[in-house]
Amino acid sequence: MAELRFTKEHEWVRIEGDVGTCGITDYAQSQLGDVVFVELPAVGRKVARGGDAAVVESVKAASEVYAPVSGEVVAVNEGLPDNPAQVNQSPMEDGWFMKIRLSDAAELTAMMDEAGYKAYLATLS
Repeated sequence: MAELRFTKEHEWVRIEGDVGTCGITDYAQSQLGDVVFVELPAVGRKVARGGDAAVVESVKAASEVYAPVSGEVVAVNEGLPDNPAQVNQSPMEDGWFMKIRLSDAAELTAMMDEAGYKAYLATLS
């Protein structure tokens, strides 16, 4: 079963084996508004947890998307640049940004599970 983890910066990662599929949460996309542009990292790029990994622009603002885990980008959502609205429509499924081969699975222990993330969101309103 896939393991789902969240950051306080509203990124998520779904772990399957040693690869994590990453994106931004529904909360993040709702705060951004209509997403109009996405810039994805190059496959093969090394990213560090908390470091810049992608860029998302909306009608409201441009924002960095941070890598929720460290590792190597092994795939990107090729359809996202042509259809950035997928981030708004399905942020946890079709609107994923990249897949990262984890270099340190221990990083996951510092992240929130779904219940922890929901509790964190409750503190923001």
